[in-house]
Amino acid sequence: MSVPPSEGPLPPHSSPPLSPSFLAADAAGAAGEPGDAAPSERRFGEYVTVRTHGHVAELVLDRPAAMNAVSSAMARSIAEACTALAADRDVRVTVLTSSHDRAFCVGADLKERNSFSDADLVRQRPLARAAYTGVLELPMPAVAAVHGYALGGGYELALACDVIVADATTVVALPEVSVGVIPGGGGTQLLPRRIGAARAAELVFTARRVAADEALALGLVDRLAAGADARTEALALADRIAGNSPVGLRAAKRALRLGQGLDLKAGLEVEDAAWRTVAFSGDRAEGVAAFNEKRKPVWPGE
Repeated sequence: MSVPPSEGPLPPHSSPPLSPSFLAADAAGAAGEPGDAAPSERRFGEYVTVRTHGHVAELVLDRPAAMNAVSSAMARSIAEACTALAADRDVRVTVLTSSHDRAFCVGADLKERNSFSDADLVRQRPLARAAYTGVLELPMPAVAAVHGYALGGGYELALACDVIVADATTVVALPEVSVGVIPGGGGTQLLPRRIGAARAAELVFTARRVAADEALALGLVDRLAAGADARTEALALADRIAGNSPVGLRAAKRALRLGQGLDLKAGLEVEDAAWRTVAFSGDRAEGVAAFNEKRKPVWPGE
């Protein structure tokens, strides 16, 4: 989705430095544990970078020339990065960020789509779905750090995360009906689960854009960072989450996701099944021991 010039400039954003507390944690691992690897960076294709900060992974959307519009190549890279993260047991939290100073992601690459035949669009569909599903199915908690425009598929990437941290520059929308399609990255299913069917319908049908304060009030985002600093707040939140049991975090996410939409009795069965996966784990034994010994747990992650 393109951003018309009439929208005007947004405050600049250039991946602000991490807070001192996060830097201190990063130096010793996200949970402050000794022996964690130093921060590293891995590239997935031309448009996606994954940086690790201890036990926190930062998946960076990095196609600044197109405001992170999701092309076929970028969709493939997002899916590949998510596959790698899902298999990495050392990652306890993933944070989705952007390298662009005015946008998180403006959705599908409509310039690329304009050149597609119907057959091209059919062939491209599995690539697009794999990108959104890849984020949605990350087994660890996922946090979106939204700065600037998150439109169409860009907002759907954020919706695929468990928590959305935004800042004062944020503008979100699902404007697909204005260009003759519908949200196809999970928006028609994920947005009603967040804010209810009627409010979701109004936003999808009108295609209107929602600025930061209203987005927070409606539940379109979960936190509003001070100033234009969603990335720093999201990473700090991820650092706090990463201090908890990795086995517990994954099981809790599984219970939360699988229980959505079920009646209470069925939901409690989902919760019980997830509880059983952690009740006899090394993390449970370490957590109880650490509590009784009044020390910080050293999670075995199993």
